[in-house]
Amino acid sequence: MSSLALTDDLFYSKAGLDRARTEALVAETLRGADDGELFLEYAQSESLVWDDGKLRSASFDVSQGFGLRAVSGEATGYAHASVLSEDAIRRASATVRAVHAGHSGTLAGPPAGTNRRLYDETNPLSEMPFADKVATLAAIDAYARSKDPRVRQVSVSIAGEWQAVQVMRGDGLRVGDVRPLVRVNVSVVVGEGDRQESGSHGTGGRVTYAQYLTEANWRAQVDEALRQALVNLGSVPAPAGEMPIVLGPGWPGILLHEAIGHGLEGDFNRKKTSAFAGLMGQRVAAPGVTVVDDGTIDRRRGSLTVDDEGTPTQQTVLIEDGILVGFMQDRMNARLMDMRPTGNGRRQSYAHHPMPRMTNTVMRSGDRTRDEIVASVKRGLYAVNFGGGQVDITNGKFVFSASEAYLIEDGKIGPAVKGATIIGNGPDALTKVAMVGDDSAMDPGIGTCGKEGQGVPVGVGQPTLRIDGLTVGGTAA
Repeated sequence: MSSLALTDDLFYSKAGLDRARTEALVAETLRGADDGELFLEYAQSESLVWDDGKLRSASFDVSQGFGLRAVSGEATGYAHASVLSEDAIRRASATVRAVHAGHSGTLAGPPAGTNRRLYDETNPLSEMPFADKVATLAAIDAYARSKDPRVRQVSVSIAGEWQAVQVMRGDGLRVGDVRPLVRVNVSVVVGEGDRQESGSHGTGGRVTYAQYLTEANWRAQVDEALRQALVNLGSVPAPAGEMPIVLGPGWPGILLHEAIGHGLEGDFNRKKTSAFAGLMGQRVAAPGVTVVDDGTIDRRRGSLTVDDEGTPTQQTVLIEDGILVGFMQDRMNARLMDMRPTGNGRRQSYAHHPMPRMTNTVMRSGDRTRDEIVASVKRGLYAVNFGGGQVDITNGKFVFSASEAYLIEDGKIGPAVKGATIIGNGPDALTKVAMVGDDSAMDPGIGTCGKEGQGVPVGVGQPTLRIDGLTVGGTAA
């Protein structure tokens, strides 16, 4: 069954909406508006958490609803409800039409269609009995505790979602998408004497549990989490000061996402609150730095067949060989900036309006090997994994904590260090990229991005990088 046919069945045959009357109501609502849509959503989600040797929590949720939006110039009228009925949509229509009262706009043209499918429609929540999921969590816990006598605590979680959406425009265009999403996380605490350290690893994507809950796969997650914990158990205090930083491939791209990616979203640049505002066509990064946002990678966590406005996602080049060449756009900001939508209009749910958001943001490979890059550093830091971070979008200043990092001395990787924070400025850091590796990789599928109170799944990726002149905040006396 196609995604459109499946969502037709969900929202009209089962929920009871009359399609023809709904189409007429949406057309009436958006007459005179510049843009807008009806967004219909049905979602199932679950989460199981195993902690301290027992099932700590288990939840299952079903939600459905709609969001109706009308756009007039820079103004947006938005109303939503958890009731899928014609009366509820009619009441929402009376609210949102006020935004374009007296306005004589022409509804923007529809997005291009696509026959591409980046993931299948299988519901991951129903493929595995609840008892089997609990048994798998218990097996993961037992395996982790048996690996090393220093293991003191194990936490495991699995989460799944099945989301069906349909976008209906005022011109009658309807676009459907059915989106699976799963994630598995393992956290291990180890200790010797009074000292305790932790390590964690997760994986996920737009697939079913079958890919990640095989014994070989979950054992690999445990092994990696335990490896990180034991590395940190032997770590020494991190140095402090300005030094070259070598970032590992994959998940360290979260620094790229936060410190640079948000500044390349259309709304911040239209409002001129981004550090990149007004720099289109100018050099903003060192030669060799190319950054793309790619929502079209098969089964990746941040990928979407179409965005939440019905626009097919694409590969959008943002920075090419150091030159700023593009922004991530939703429909409204693209229209106001006289640009094309890029399929980056995203929302957390029907209760949220769409805005420009990243999908999978990746720096492309260069031509240097990891060993060459490490060997080029006299004294610096090699950061392999990151924890939390903060960024100020207006000036690009960021602070990130490294959850796994090593000292580099005389071109060789030395001891693991604890408590390292990396401090810098995103746009400035781009200009200090000295070497770009040939090993670009994606993160394991665990990213969630927050913006204006909305969270959406995303992906990040990059090759090994050397960035000169960043500040390390350390713990060494």
